[in-house]
Amino acid sequence: MYRKIVKTAFLAAFILGSWSASAQTKWTVDKGHSNVKFTVTHMTVSEVEGNFKVFDGSVEHTKPDFSDAKINFTVDVASVNTDNERRDGHLKSDDFFNAEKFPQMKFVSKSFKPLGNNKYELSGDLTIRDITKPITFAVTYGGTLTTSRGAKAGFKAKGTINRFDYNLKWDRATEAGGLVVEKNVDIQINLELDQAKPQTAAQ
Repeated sequence: MYRKIVKTAFLAAFILGSWSASAQTKWTVDKGHSNVKFTVTHMTVSEVEGNFKVFDGSVEHTKPDFSDAKINFTVDVASVNTDNERRDGHLKSDDFFNAEKFPQMKFVSKSFKPLGNNKYELSGDLTIRDITKPITFAVTYGGTLTTSRGAKAGFKAKGTINRFDYNLKWDRATEAGGLVVEKNVDIQINLELDQAKPQTAAQ
Protein backbone atom coordinates (compact mmCIF):
# COMPACT_ATOMS: atom_id res chain seq x y z
CA MET A 1 0.00 0.00 0.00
CA TYR A 2 2.81 2.36 0.95
CA ARG A 3 4.62 1.67 -2.31
CA LYS A 4 1.42 2.33 -4.25
CA ILE A 5 0.97 5.71 -2.52
CA VAL A 6 4.58 6.69 -3.17
CA LYS A 7 4.31 5.59 -6.80
CA THR A 8 1.08 7.60 -7.26
CA ALA A 9 2.63 10.69 -5.66
CA PHE A 10 5.73 10.40 -7.82
CA LEU A 11 3.61 10.02 -10.96
CA ALA A 12 1.52 13.06 -10.04
CA ALA A 13 4.63 15.13 -9.40
CA PHE A 14 6.12 14.04 -12.72
CA ILE A 15 2.95 14.94 -14.64
CA LEU A 16 2.69 18.31 -12.88
CA GLY A 17 6.34 19.04 -13.55
CA SER A 18 5.98 18.08 -17.19
CA TRP A 19 2.91 20.28 -17.55
CA SER A 20 4.71 23.25 -15.96
CA ALA A 21 7.67 22.83 -18.29
CA SER A 22 5.50 22.55 -21.38
CA ALA A 23 3.42 25.56 -20.31
CA GLN A 24 6.44 27.85 -20.25
CA THR A 25 6.62 30.15 -23.23
CA LYS A 26 9.81 31.85 -24.39
CA TRP A 27 10.17 34.80 -26.73
CA THR A 28 13.23 36.19 -28.49
CA VAL A 29 13.79 39.64 -29.96
CA ASP A 30 13.09 40.22 -33.65
CA LYS A 31 16.00 42.66 -34.01
CA GLY A 32 15.00 43.79 -37.48
CA HIS A 33 11.71 45.15 -36.14
CA SER A 34 12.83 46.42 -32.72
CA ASN A 35 14.82 49.41 -31.50
CA VAL A 36 16.37 50.96 -28.39
CA LYS A 37 16.21 54.76 -28.33
CA PHE A 38 17.11 57.56 -25.94
CA THR A 39 16.49 61.30 -25.74
CA VAL A 40 18.33 63.90 -23.65
CA THR A 41 18.01 67.68 -23.40
CA HIS A 42 20.92 69.60 -24.93
CA MET A 43 21.94 73.15 -23.97
CA THR A 44 18.66 73.38 -21.95
CA VAL A 45 16.68 74.32 -25.07
CA SER A 46 16.56 71.32 -27.42
CA GLU A 47 16.77 67.55 -27.49
CA VAL A 48 19.25 65.09 -28.96
CA GLU A 49 18.09 61.61 -29.93
CA GLY A 50 20.13 58.46 -30.27
CA ASN A 51 19.86 54.71 -30.41
CA PHE A 52 21.81 51.52 -29.95
CA LYS A 53 22.26 49.27 -32.97
CA VAL A 54 23.19 46.05 -31.14
CA PHE A 55 20.95 44.53 -28.46
CA ASP A 56 19.36 41.25 -27.47
CA GLY A 57 16.91 39.84 -24.96
CA SER A 58 14.40 37.21 -23.98
CA VAL A 59 11.02 36.94 -22.27
CA GLU A 60 9.80 33.81 -20.47
CA HIS A 61 6.40 33.30 -18.86
CA THR A 62 3.79 30.68 -18.03
CA LYS A 63 0.70 32.88 -17.55
CA PRO A 64 -1.26 34.02 -20.63
CA ASP A 65 -1.27 37.64 -19.43
CA PHE A 66 2.55 37.74 -19.11
CA SER A 67 2.20 38.71 -15.44
CA ASP A 68 4.92 36.28 -14.35
CA ALA A 69 7.26 37.22 -17.18
CA LYS A 70 11.00 37.07 -16.62
CA ILE A 71 12.80 39.53 -18.86
CA ASN A 72 16.50 39.80 -19.63
CA PHE A 73 17.93 42.41 -21.96
CA THR A 74 21.41 43.50 -23.01
CA VAL A 75 22.71 46.43 -25.05
CA ASP A 76 26.19 46.80 -26.55
CA VAL A 77 27.14 50.37 -25.68
CA ALA A 78 29.76 50.59 -28.44
CA SER A 79 26.84 50.47 -30.90
CA VAL A 80 25.58 53.90 -29.76
CA ASN A 81 24.52 56.09 -32.66
CA THR A 82 23.52 59.78 -32.61
CA ASP A 83 24.34 60.53 -36.28
CA ASN A 84 27.48 62.37 -35.15
CA GLU A 85 30.74 60.43 -35.16
CA ARG A 86 32.55 62.78 -32.78
CA ARG A 87 29.71 62.75 -30.27
CA ASP A 88 29.42 58.97 -30.48
CA GLY A 89 33.13 58.68 -29.73
CA HIS A 90 32.68 60.90 -26.68
CA LEU A 91 29.79 58.76 -25.44
CA LYS A 92 31.98 55.65 -25.70
CA SER A 93 34.74 57.31 -23.65
CA ASP A 94 35.17 57.26 -19.87
CA ASP A 95 33.23 60.53 -19.61
CA PHE A 96 30.17 58.41 -20.29
CA PHE A 97 29.94 54.65 -20.94
CA ASN A 98 33.61 53.61 -21.15
CA ALA A 99 32.64 51.03 -23.75
CA GLU A 100 36.04 49.37 -23.70
CA LYS A 101 35.87 48.50 -19.99
CA PHE A 102 32.09 48.12 -19.66
CA PRO A 103 30.85 46.85 -23.04
CA GLN A 104 27.26 46.06 -22.08
CA MET A 105 24.26 47.52 -20.32
CA LYS A 106 22.07 44.87 -18.73
CA PHE A 107 18.49 44.74 -17.47
CA VAL A 108 17.02 41.93 -15.36
CA SER A 109 13.34 42.11 -14.42
CA LYS A 110 11.90 41.63 -10.95
CA SER A 111 8.20 42.07 -11.69
CA PHE A 112 5.83 42.69 -14.59
CA LYS A 113 2.61 44.01 -13.10
CA PRO A 114 -0.59 44.23 -15.20
CA LEU A 115 -2.39 47.56 -14.79
CA GLY A 116 -5.30 46.92 -17.17
CA ASN A 117 -5.99 48.16 -20.71
CA ASN A 118 -2.78 46.53 -22.02
CA LYS A 119 -0.64 48.57 -19.64
CA TYR A 120 2.07 47.09 -17.41
CA GLU A 121 4.59 48.27 -14.84
CA LEU A 122 7.97 46.65 -15.38
CA SER A 123 10.45 46.81 -12.51
CA GLY A 124 13.97 45.46 -12.41
CA ASP A 125 17.68 46.19 -12.13
CA LEU A 126 19.60 48.17 -14.73
CA THR A 127 23.38 47.89 -14.86
CA ILE A 128 25.45 50.56 -16.61
CA ARG A 129 29.21 50.52 -16.23
CA ASP A 130 29.71 48.76 -12.86
CA ILE A 131 26.65 50.28 -11.17
CA THR A 132 23.31 48.49 -10.74
CA LYS A 133 20.19 50.39 -9.70
CA PRO A 134 16.43 49.73 -9.78
CA ILE A 135 14.36 51.14 -12.60
CA THR A 136 10.68 51.11 -13.52
CA PHE A 137 9.34 51.17 -17.08
CA ALA A 138 5.81 52.00 -18.21
CA VAL A 139 4.94 49.30 -20.76
CA THR A 140 2.24 49.11 -23.40
CA TYR A 141 1.37 45.67 -24.77
CA GLY A 142 0.62 45.85 -28.48
CA GLY A 143 -0.88 42.38 -28.70
CA THR A 144 -0.04 38.93 -30.01
CA LEU A 145 -0.45 37.70 -33.57
CA THR A 146 -0.18 34.23 -35.06
CA THR A 147 1.58 34.16 -38.44
CA SER A 148 2.71 31.44 -40.83
CA ARG A 149 6.16 31.73 -39.25
CA GLY A 150 4.91 31.53 -35.67
CA ALA A 151 3.53 33.83 -33.01
CA LYS A 152 4.64 37.44 -32.56
CA ALA A 153 4.10 39.86 -29.68
CA GLY A 154 4.76 43.59 -29.38
CA PHE A 155 5.68 45.81 -26.43
CA LYS A 156 6.73 49.45 -25.95
CA ALA A 157 8.61 50.38 -22.77
CA LYS A 158 9.40 53.90 -21.53
CA GLY A 159 11.54 54.95 -18.58
CA THR A 160 13.87 57.68 -17.33
CA ILE A 161 17.24 57.49 -15.60
CA ASN A 162 19.52 60.03 -13.96
CA ARG A 163 22.80 59.44 -15.79
CA PHE A 164 24.82 60.66 -12.82
CA ASP A 165 23.48 57.69 -10.84
CA TYR A 166 25.42 55.45 -13.24
CA ASN A 167 28.61 57.52 -13.29
CA LEU A 168 27.95 58.91 -16.76
CA LYS A 169 29.70 61.87 -15.26
CA TRP A 170 30.39 64.52 -17.90
CA ASP A 171 28.77 67.72 -16.59
CA ARG A 172 29.99 70.84 -18.41
CA ALA A 173 27.75 73.84 -17.73
CA THR A 174 26.42 76.40 -20.18
CA GLU A 175 27.14 80.11 -19.75
CA ALA A 176 23.64 80.48 -18.33
CA GLY A 177 24.35 77.83 -15.69
CA GLY A 178 22.43 74.84 -17.00
CA LEU A 179 24.07 71.61 -18.13
CA VAL A 180 25.16 71.14 -21.72
CA VAL A 181 23.84 67.58 -21.44
CA GLU A 182 20.93 67.24 -19.02
CA LYS A 183 21.17 64.65 -16.24
CA ASN A 184 17.83 62.92 -17.03
CA VAL A 185 17.75 60.59 -20.04
CA ASP A 186 14.49 59.25 -21.46
CA ILE A 187 14.59 55.67 -22.75
CA GLN A 188 12.17 54.04 -25.18
CA ILE A 189 12.36 50.40 -26.22
CA ASN A 190 10.12 49.08 -28.99
CA LEU A 191 10.13 45.30 -29.14
CA GLU A 192 8.72 42.83 -31.59
CA LEU A 193 9.13 39.33 -30.18
CA ASP A 194 9.14 35.93 -31.85
CA GLN A 195 7.86 32.94 -29.93
CA ALA A 196 10.60 30.36 -29.66
CA LYS A 197 9.77 26.84 -30.69
CA PRO A 198 9.46 24.50 -27.68
CA GLN A 199 12.41 22.21 -27.19
CA THR A 200 11.68 18.51 -27.01
CA ALA A 201 13.40 16.46 -24.38
CA ALA A 202 16.14 14.14 -25.56
CA GLN A 203 15.02 10.54 -25.76
